Amino acid sequence: MVRAPCCEKMGLKKGPWTPEEDQVLVDHIHRHGHANWRALPKQAGLLRCGKSCRLRWVNYLRPDIKRGNFTREEQETIIRLHGMLGNR
Repeated sequence: MVRAPCCEKMGLKKGPWTPEEDQVLVDHIHRHGHANWRALPKQAGLLRCGKSCRLRWVNYLRPDIKRGNFTREEQETIIRLHGMLGNR
């Protein structure tokens, strides 16, 4: 049994996301949520595949993503836990 492809490859946009596409994705997720990534691009009016939308949201657009360097406290916690647990 083979799973159907997630989307039709014809007519989909590839390459860097534009700020307009980012805004469409963010607005759609805030209004409707992200329950079905495979259906989301069509519902939002984006010419991207669901996987691309999911990865864009998870890695770049999600509002709770912490960006920047680790704080001093976070660095000390990492070093302390690495000393206790090693490279597991």
